[in-house]
Amino acid sequence: MSYKNPSLSDRLDAAAEARKALLQRFKSAPGPDDPAVAERLAQRRAVAEARAQREAEKERIRAEKRAAEAAERQRQAELAAAREQEAAELAAMIAAEEAEAATKLAAEQKAARDARYAARKAAKKQRRKGTDMMW
Repeated sequence: MSYKNPSLSDRLDAAAEARKALLQRFKSAPGPDDPAVAERLAQRRAVAEARAQREAEKERIRAEKRAAEAAERQRQAELAAAREQEAAELAAMIAAEEAEAATKLAAEQKAARDARYAARKAAKKQRRKGTDMMW
C-alpha cells in the first residue's frame, strides 16, 4: 500500500475502521444517568441561572437609569418652561413700560406743540391789533 495512492480495498478498510472507532467511542460515552454527566449538567444550569440573574440585575439598573434620566429631562423641561414664562413676563413688562413711555412722550410733544401753536396764535393776534407797533 502506498500512502499517496491507496487502493480501493485499503480505502474501504480505513473507512470501516473509522466507523468502528466512532461507534466504539459513542458506546463508551457516559449516559445521561452517569454522575459526571449529571454534575456537568448541574454546573451548566448553575451558570445559566447566574447569567440570568446578572442579566436581570443589569436590566433593573438600566431601567432605574432610564427612569432617572426621564426624571431629569422632566425637571429640565420644567425649568426651561419656568425660564420661558419669566422671560415672557419680563418682555410683557418691558413692552408695557415702553408703551407707557411712548404715550407720555407723545403727550409731552403734543403739549409742547399746543403751546407753540398758542404762542403763535397770540403773537399773530397781537400783531393784528397793532399794539406792538411803535411809531
